Amino acid sequence: MAEAKKEPRGWKDLPLSALPYKLSLEYKTGSWRAFRPVIDQSKCIKCMNCWLYCPDFAVLWDGERVSVNYEYCKGCGICAHECPVNAITMVPETKKA
Repeated sequence: MAEAKKEPRGWKDLPLSALPYKLSLEYKTGSWRAFRPVIDQSKCIKCMNCWLYCPDFAVLWDGERVSVNYEYCKGCGICAHECPVNAITMVPETKKA
């Protein structure tokens, strides 16, 4: 009789290969994108929802402007979805903004 596979109960039960061992800053993942966010600075109200919800911390704030670090942005579109004033547009990666 085949033995039932034990499901992992927590992160310590996962095989070593399933756990990242380097900082995400070491992995530039922007080349995975099919779409990229473009911020219309004239519409942006600097609410920082895009920064708050970005899962890759690719949205930057320099004290005056919101921008995107395209080396780490995967193009998921969460920033555009969360923008209350539609200041962020997702454009195909092949187009220039």
